[in-house]
Amino acid sequence: MKASEINSTNKTFEYFLEICSIPRESGNEEGMRQYLLSWAKANGFEGLRDKAGNIIIRRAATKGFEDRESTALQGHMDMVCVKRENSNHDFTKDPIHVVLDGDYLRAEDTSLGGDNGIAVAMTMALFTDESAEHGPLEAIFTFGEETGLYGAFALDETLIRSRRMINLDSEEEGVIYIGCAGGVDIKGTLKIRKEKVSKATKIALKISGLKGGHSGGEIHLQRTDAISAASRLVDALGKNGIEYRLVSFSGGTKRNVIPSSCCCEILVSKENEEKALSVLKDGSESIRKESLFEDPGFHTDICSQDVSGTTAVCREDSEKIIEALFVSPHGVYANSFAVKGVVETSDNLAIAHLDEDSFFVEFSVRSLIDSAMNMLGRKIVTILQVFGFEASFESSYPAWTPNPSSALAGFCAKAWEASTGKKAVLTSIHAGLECGVINSKIKGMDSVSIGPDLYDVHTVNEHLSIKSTERMYCFVKNLLSLLN
Repeated sequence: MKASEINSTNKTFEYFLEICSIPRESGNEEGMRQYLLSWAKANGFEGLRDKAGNIIIRRAATKGFEDRESTALQGHMDMVCVKRENSNHDFTKDPIHVVLDGDYLRAEDTSLGGDNGIAVAMTMALFTDESAEHGPLEAIFTFGEETGLYGAFALDETLIRSRRMINLDSEEEGVIYIGCAGGVDIKGTLKIRKEKVSKATKIALKISGLKGGHSGGEIHLQRTDAISAASRLVDALGKNGIEYRLVSFSGGTKRNVIPSSCCCEILVSKENEEKALSVLKDGSESIRKESLFEDPGFHTDICSQDVSGTTAVCREDSEKIIEALFVSPHGVYANSFAVKGVVETSDNLAIAHLDEDSFFVEFSVRSLIDSAMNMLGRKIVTILQVFGFEASFESSYPAWTPNPSSALAGFCAKAWEASTGKKAVLTSIHAGLECGVINSKIKGMDSVSIGPDLYDVHTVNEHLSIKSTERMYCFVKNLLSLLN
């Protein structure tokens, strides 16, 4: 589509569509770096690349605003790349195909990348808006946010002049975030033993149709985790006296995405085929009924065939894998008493995969309280170790502790009410934001996080409100003119 198809008063969507043409999955941001540096040079802005690969762009103050303090606008270059099961989209080279749907922008068969391409686009539009009035501006564009906030951790703080920062990575208009959850990844590996089974029935189980979503932003909705659902169904076989062996197992794609599909194959004896199919179908129906409200699209495909000479995971290791997944937690662990309506601690059973000689599983744990995050993480590690897994804490990032007395937050709240007549909501978010990391690196940095309405991020249903983006652009533009 073309930017001219969108009724906009600024260049945000022009830049956004250009960004959507550049492959930018986490770890593949070089095209974005070159695009931004070229854009900065073409517009006469100072463009810098730090040693890690973050991009910092500076714009001088507009006339009459030279004596004001510098303000940073911040977002990340990378996106979560997911696609529909039958899509041939190649995220390493294909552009995102953006489609217009009323007030929304969507992508055809993939995630849109509004998280966080819209922040980059809005910042670029503000930098080049000839009618804007503001003090000195800095743009901080980080890499690897979606896979561990790597760019924020590696940011060269000596290059940053601003001591107030507006992060544009939030997804709800009228909400000003002043805190966020910290997070830690848990990874577990079980070395497996395989054996050849002379004759058996192979049952293929596929769970699909789930909404999935952002493991921080949507975890409170208690959407069904496809890995948890699959392990529950297979575990029921053992509880009904049916021996099984795993042939394959694959679920989840990213640590910060709630798994929306899972596939596995199991072997059972021919004499147990009918009973096994009955148990699986009954269990599927139970989950379907339980998921009617949060995941009405839950669907299970089950089929069987006679096989011979098939290699499978031995019975004992198969049971260890399934039982470990079955008892592992997923979802909200505790709600916050400090910030009403916000999740305090949660985990996402994110990825599970069987390869030639081992079974791999990954969890993403989040919390507003570091000690609670570590406690839940230790519980998961303990569960995995009980079943023979090697398990450990991997990459982590700190919580951004809410600061209700933040001068920037208070100023933004007053500006929002003055411009809209509505009170802004000051709160924390359960998802991870780069503000906590950047604040910890740069002494005296005061941050807020805001953004337009963006829905179903990290899924193929991701969509961005055009009108909300327009309103947020106007708000930030006005805000920059008011900040001293």
